[in-house]
Amino acid sequence: MKTANVSGNLLWEPSREIQEKSNVKQFMTWLNETRGLKVEQYNQLWEWSVTDVNGFWAAIWDYYQIMAKSDYDEVLSGGKMPDVEWFSGATLNYAEHIFRNETKDKAAIIYESETRHQQELSWAELKRNTAAVAGYLRSKGVKPGDRVVSYAPNIHETVTAFLACASIGAVWSSCAPEFGIQSVIDRFKQIGPKVMFASDGYQYGGKKYDRLELIGRIQSALPTLEETIIIPNLQEQPDLSGLNNSVLWYQVIKENSNVPLTFEAVPFNHPLWILYSSGTTGKPKGIVQSQGGILLEHLKFLGLQMDLKREDRFFWYTTTGWMMWNIGVGSMLTGATVLLFDGNPNYPDDETLWRFAESTQMTMMGTSASFIVANMKSKVNPKKFNLSHLRGIGSTGSPLPESGFDWVYQEVKKDIWLYSTTGGTDICSGFLGGSLLLPVYSGELQARSLGVAVTSFNDRGEEVVDEIGELVVTKPMPSMPIYFWNDENGARYKDSYFDVFPDVWRHGDFIKITSRGSGIMYGRSDATINRGGIRMGTSEIYSALESIPEVLDSIIVDIPITSEQSYMPLFIVLREGTPFSEKLKSHINKTIRSNCSPRHVPNEIFSVKELPKTLNGKKIEVPIKKILMGIPIDKAVNADSLLNPDSLQYFVEFQRYIESGDIVL
Repeated sequence: MKTANVSGNLLWEPSREIQEKSNVKQFMTWLNETRGLKVEQYNQLWEWSVTDVNGFWAAIWDYYQIMAKSDYDEVLSGGKMPDVEWFSGATLNYAEHIFRNETKDKAAIIYESETRHQQELSWAELKRNTAAVAGYLRSKGVKPGDRVVSYAPNIHETVTAFLACASIGAVWSSCAPEFGIQSVIDRFKQIGPKVMFASDGYQYGGKKYDRLELIGRIQSALPTLEETIIIPNLQEQPDLSGLNNSVLWYQVIKENSNVPLTFEAVPFNHPLWILYSSGTTGKPKGIVQSQGGILLEHLKFLGLQMDLKREDRFFWYTTTGWMMWNIGVGSMLTGATVLLFDGNPNYPDDETLWRFAESTQMTMMGTSASFIVANMKSKVNPKKFNLSHLRGIGSTGSPLPESGFDWVYQEVKKDIWLYSTTGGTDICSGFLGGSLLLPVYSGELQARSLGVAVTSFNDRGEEVVDEIGELVVTKPMPSMPIYFWNDENGARYKDSYFDVFPDVWRHGDFIKITSRGSGIMYGRSDATINRGGIRMGTSEIYSALESIPEVLDSIIVDIPITSEQSYMPLFIVLREGTPFSEKLKSHINKTIRSNCSPRHVPNEIFSVKELPKTLNGKKIEVPIKKILMGIPIDKAVNADSLLNPDSLQYFVEFQRYIESGDIVL
């Protein structure tokens, strides 16, 4: 790929005081004193963390005073990725490390939803409820390794249920209640759950969605399911007459109120939860991560990269079907208060989350690039709110364009730490993220995460700097999957990440690692645009379109027609009332040409009502490309994995246009 210079504008630098008070600086000082190191800068620390892998993770273990019931024999054993084992011999419990932060003078959780006014849950109440739920689960025969699933929204009961599950050593798995029935069954049936937590429904954008009838159908599809606990969310007294073996949440709490909270010591590599791939091109893969691996990774990522402290109030807008929910719960490992919001972030207006930030005295706000860009285009004014407590904003989900960076510093606060992160469900963490020791440059991820040997490879498997290549990880990290569920001999796991570069994790994203150690994301590598032998990432085009307020969303794909030619249509969603004119098309093409290159200009532009999105709201470039190449829809995409499957029909019909040969090349 083409070499590109490091060009991001400097937007913010941490003061000396901020650096000295940062968790990562204190960790660095501790390392120098206890390990005899002489690291003074972040990049030196990162280099050591991926060179001495055993030494780094042993240091994380000691620094965070891991409470192990039995100590480890060695940090890392086994062969090459993925056939490795972390901290063999050690036994511990993830939930115990949450509750060691119990304190009387601060809330454990602050929560709000469209059905509930803002309230606080104390550490004492969280502990009592967790103990009661764990006691009930044990009374029903739940033991370490049993699967417990959740079909509930982002409310405090869901967090409590997870912690109870983890305290026993049972294996947690979650789907958000907006998931359709087949999507839930596709995920839960493969793991054979014993118990399910489910809410009677949820509210989004002012509309109520009753889920009791769907819960009954899910129960019928899960032959292993023995018990269901219903969390009242829409009604105080939901009617359970149509359900099997079901009990209300408050009955569980009341009848087990005197049960003490205990923690089952499980092996370091014992499963903590099962997350899922998007499932857009087939059945979702069950990604299994360990109690110990997630514990260490989240202490490191949330503590050292996100700088969370006990006094922080941490928020990330998410549903329970996205790994950022798991990250949010993980923030409690640092002693921080976690903030939960369930509902439409744009209801009743676009200022909802900024109002939430003010009322909760939020210190760390996590969101998505699409939210920031939508705020920018809607001309939201966050400065009208008191955000004096807010010291950091995180962004993930897709690359944040430079215009998004600029908007935050112009319209939110000049003196704020904006960190963009990239990672994945696959590791439930970030490959690159923030650091309070480094400046923020427009369009760039500040740093490679400690302990993550992430780099960029060209097609020949050679490391490149200041050049776009494949995002790869060359050494193991503890939160990598211990296995995929029902993956005999690990074949599916290896095919997912290790099929291109031997013994190297290939994630499927384009990235440029800059000469200063930062990163710039360019979108999915499997959605590559190849024009005249030059490969490009789609995110460059999306970033250019962010400057056009009439364009709310877009997707571009490159369809091979012959060995010499390809067809690249751009599909856009326009702001309501915007005419789709030749003048607008010309403006779009000029914007792409000037911000990217003439090669990026699409062959044709089409206006659509909506674009297909995954259940987590992400674009699906590869399935759309497959459909437009003539692959049958049932083989190109799993429609049940989408929020809006009906939107696919447009692209099925559009394929006939390509087939007709009337396309403009």
